[in-house]
Amino acid sequence: MSDETLLSGIKSPEDLRKLDQVELVKVCSELRQFLIDTVSTNPGHFGASLGVVELTVALHYVFNTPYDKIIWDVGHQAYGHKILTGRKEIFTTNRKYKGISGFPKMAESEYDAFGTGHSSTSISAALGMAVASKRNKEQRQVVAIIGDGAMTAGEAFEGLNNAGTSKSDIIVILNDNNIAIDPNVGALKEYLLDITTSKSYNRFKDKVWNLLGRAGKVGPKARTLAAQLEAGFKSTILDRSNLFEGMGFRYFGPIDGHDVLHLVKVLDDFKRIPGPKLLHCLTVKGKGYKHAEQNQTVFHAPGVFDKDTGEIISTTTESTPPLYQDVFGNTMVELARMNPKIAGITPAMPTGCSLCIMMKEFPERTFDVGIAEQHAVTFSAGLATQGFIPYCNIYSSFIQRAYDQVIHDVALQNLRVVFCIDRGGLVGSDGATHHGFFDIAYMRSIPNMIVSAPMNAVELRNLMYTAQLEKNNKPFSIRYPRGTSAVVDWKRPLEEISIGKARIISEGTDVAVLSIGHIGNTVAAAVSNLAKEKISVMHCDMRFVSPLDTDLLHFVFKNFRKIVTVEDGILKGGFGSAVIEFMCDNVYSADVRRLGIPDYFVEQGSQEELSRECGYDQEGIEKAIREMIGTTVQRHNGTTA
Repeated sequence: MSDETLLSGIKSPEDLRKLDQVELVKVCSELRQFLIDTVSTNPGHFGASLGVVELTVALHYVFNTPYDKIIWDVGHQAYGHKILTGRKEIFTTNRKYKGISGFPKMAESEYDAFGTGHSSTSISAALGMAVASKRNKEQRQVVAIIGDGAMTAGEAFEGLNNAGTSKSDIIVILNDNNIAIDPNVGALKEYLLDITTSKSYNRFKDKVWNLLGRAGKVGPKARTLAAQLEAGFKSTILDRSNLFEGMGFRYFGPIDGHDVLHLVKVLDDFKRIPGPKLLHCLTVKGKGYKHAEQNQTVFHAPGVFDKDTGEIISTTTESTPPLYQDVFGNTMVELARMNPKIAGITPAMPTGCSLCIMMKEFPERTFDVGIAEQHAVTFSAGLATQGFIPYCNIYSSFIQRAYDQVIHDVALQNLRVVFCIDRGGLVGSDGATHHGFFDIAYMRSIPNMIVSAPMNAVELRNLMYTAQLEKNNKPFSIRYPRGTSAVVDWKRPLEEISIGKARIISEGTDVAVLSIGHIGNTVAAAVSNLAKEKISVMHCDMRFVSPLDTDLLHFVFKNFRKIVTVEDGILKGGFGSAVIEFMCDNVYSADVRRLGIPDYFVEQGSQEELSRECGYDQEGIEKAIREMIGTTVQRHNGTTA
């Protein structure tokens, strides 16, 4: 892109606002091309940002940011926002280690009014800001942009319900592209589709409202009368009443979300209308890049791709171990064939978790409930009461949102719901909002809950098989990471795993290393390398955090004074903490070193970079073991440590 472009001269929204309105169309074109050029070689969320280019430009043109506040729900769509707010020159560091975040982040820029990453928080946050501004007697505009997919979550409606009665000057923009990461589902989707055919009602109402509001003293009374008359017209002009107006919002739309000049006019008018308002914008996810428009799910976050052909550049081969998510998806089909009571549930992530594989063969037993983690868990509990065995697949960072339901609706009633917790541990470039830090710590604290983590794909399959056996009729959680398993030959006959029983990977005498989950493969590599230095390590894959293999732990504490625990999770309250609790409860004494995620929010980067930062990559594990044994072990070269 040459230095003569309009975009090159925009270092902040203030520069954007100096342009003539007619130049905004060119800015949009340049911004869209910049996104295509950059994201094709620097992977990130793609389609969502392309779909709101015009809306992003219009918002920063009309509103006085950062004084006025713009809150992007989830943040998948905020790349254009970041580029227009001074981060264009460093945008190639997006989602990279020590670079800028892939999501809005308050610490990163004054233009990022609220940190996001999870869905459906924008309206509540915006309302808080709007109420605060009103109390402080500030003339500040507050805008929340939320997608139709995010609108399915309960928190969005909680925010709408509260905002509608608050009389605060809040603007909610509904970015309706009829697509989430997977196609949107549910009654709200059908309602929004219905609304788009009701333009006659909206045109009528706006004309009447504007006409009756022109006169000074007459205006308010006339508008009161209009509001009363409106109910009568709704039944004839619109098949059903407007949901948003029923919640106290003034509804406008739907309008074309890709007409930047019309958006500017409408948003400028909004600044002079008091109270809660909702603008319904129709957009196309991936707009302006045909491959993203035609395959919206793939181009949500496509990785590296050829911008000219749209071809996704893959690095996998037949010899590459499978993704854990694909092992889950294929195993679900096997189990569903064996057991007609098995059902699959996911909150809006059938492709991401690979439940879509089961969905093709058993659509009647596979449920995408939309972005509604709380509902997903309690829905699963309801199925379980009737004899079904639900496998509820939720990403680790998202099941946090349903922690109460896991406790109250499942564990308290001791219902057999199998929680398949995907993306456990460090997930990489999505960063702090998406890391699965906490699941080991929070799941192991719940009574009745079996808490497990497989070391590889074979173990994942066998745990999934074990969970549905009649003898294991209680809540069961299985956590696994983002990425590939360590085993290529994973399609083996299913075998039962004894609940609460670990396995010994290698024998040793100098130090015992206890690991949980996939990180055990890194431990095994470290142990193999240390063996070259005559360092003898006993390595145990614990498999279960609750219940612990107490027989093995008794053996370890009776025979080893040096013990290392390794986990891809938060250290506070995690697996290592469980081992220390066992030691104290049984009056053992040993030197225990815990490796895992420290007590801070780890930012974005590759999984390798982040595990190194946290000190539990292979080098960190080897270093910890060497430090544990001190100078007592003779090295292969005749020296001592």
